[in-house]
Amino acid sequence: MLDAFSEPTFRKVLGSKIDEGPKHIILDLSQIDFVDSSGLGALVQLAKQAQNSSGTLQIVTNARVTQTVKLVRLEKFLALQQSVEAALENVKSS
Repeated sequence: MLDAFSEPTFRKVLGSKIDEGPKHIILDLSQIDFVDSSGLGALVQLAKQAQNSSGTLQIVTNARVTQTVKLVRLEKFLALQQSVEAALENVKSS
């Protein structure tokens, strides 16, 4: 679950990894069953942070997460992938 309760820790941990870590990050949310507006906000903020560092944030999703992202029309901004393998291929081609 990525919600208002878990979002601050999630954003802090992943944000520090983006700052100090690899240029491209693959985030596997395929086992997440719920994302609320604060979780979506964190994903947008982290994707922008990765872009500002000349990197990318590839997000592996499931049908439920994809549906939530599409509901708020963020699917073109967030790099959604169907699998880790697809995300790896996308990173290799960028």
